[in-house]
Amino acid sequence: MEIIEVRRPGEKKGPRALLLFSGGLDSVLAGKVLEEQGIEIVGVTFRSQFFGAEGAIKAAQELGWPLLVVDISREQIRIVEQPKYGFGRNMNPCLDCHGQMARIAGGLLGKYQADFVATGEVVGERPMSQNRQALSIVEKLSGIKGLVLRPLSAKLLAVTLPEEKGLVDREKLLDIFGRSRKRQLELAEKYGIKEYPTPSGGCLLTDPGFSAKLKELLKWRGKLLAEDIDLILSGRVFFEKEGLIVIGRNEQENENILRKALGWDVVITTAKIKGPLTVVRLKETVRKEAVSDGYVEEKDYGQGKRSSDLSRVGLLFQESRKGAEENDGLGKLLALQVIKKACLLTIRYSKARSQQQAEVAILWQGKSNRKEFLRVEWEKYL
Repeated sequence: MEIIEVRRPGEKKGPRALLLFSGGLDSVLAGKVLEEQGIEIVGVTFRSQFFGAEGAIKAAQELGWPLLVVDISREQIRIVEQPKYGFGRNMNPCLDCHGQMARIAGGLLGKYQADFVATGEVVGERPMSQNRQALSIVEKLSGIKGLVLRPLSAKLLAVTLPEEKGLVDREKLLDIFGRSRKRQLELAEKYGIKEYPTPSGGCLLTDPGFSAKLKELLKWRGKLLAEDIDLILSGRVFFEKEGLIVIGRNEQENENILRKALGWDVVITTAKIKGPLTVVRLKETVRKEAVSDGYVEEKDYGQGKRSSDLSRVGLLFQESRKGAEENDGLGKLLALQVIKKACLLTIRYSKARSQQQAEVAILWQGKSNRKEFLRVEWEKYL
């Protein structure tokens, strides 16, 4: 876990709240309601491979609030693998995620001289993750019982410690309930807030398409690895027994995929005509079996990501030659069904698919070669 102080809080002059801050309307309003009571606001936002912090950073700058960005990429992966309270409609473990965020913020109270944690949660706004039971679960997971305040719905919930201590006036807190946004929009007008993102936006785990890929990835690998998640963020994705195939749909995706390729991944593209770039990530046991004396082992070649310079990779492809598979170990690689399928799919998604035969260039562990296929071989993928 890494903490980035986008703007460090100054010297404490009064009651201070660490506000779980997404930059969305609810969290902005929660901060404004407390700020009216003289509470100092320090925003705490989070980022991972599934969501960023850009919206929160922009909003905090406009509001003049100090902001902490906490990178929870590793922690988030573990939660997605085994959420204690299950998933929402897709691969979103909202209860576990919100509980983790509250727990992390609670752990920062002492460091940043804050008195309590505040959130923009509204009772009943989201049937699964913001009902009364769900809010109780989040507080339980936070480990700071009585120190999680929800200003927008506080009057509908039990009195918190900051209210009991007189740090916050309960009468000036709100009793918003349900999915209607009417009162929030009225408050936005009152505070002069004109721009804010839509509710539930920004988290890839709520996206049906990405969630389907992530579910398949977990089934395929048996666990989630950060580098695999990075790779499936772009392109067409195919899960095969021997490996994972990702094919770019345009130049930008080609660059993204190549940037996420590891040193031992196989890179494929059409040899004589412009086409997609394909990366094949073999399962470890399959990869080790495919390595021969003619190729450099991964421990020598390195585990780092490849250069994303497509022109440099293009030169390697241009220098590739047909044949010599038996001499350099490529024959062993090409014998893999997943590599053959990746080659044929690369042709299928290029203009070469209309030809009677086509050639692909294959780059693996710093060496390249070419392989020719007949139309009858890729026709089944048309």
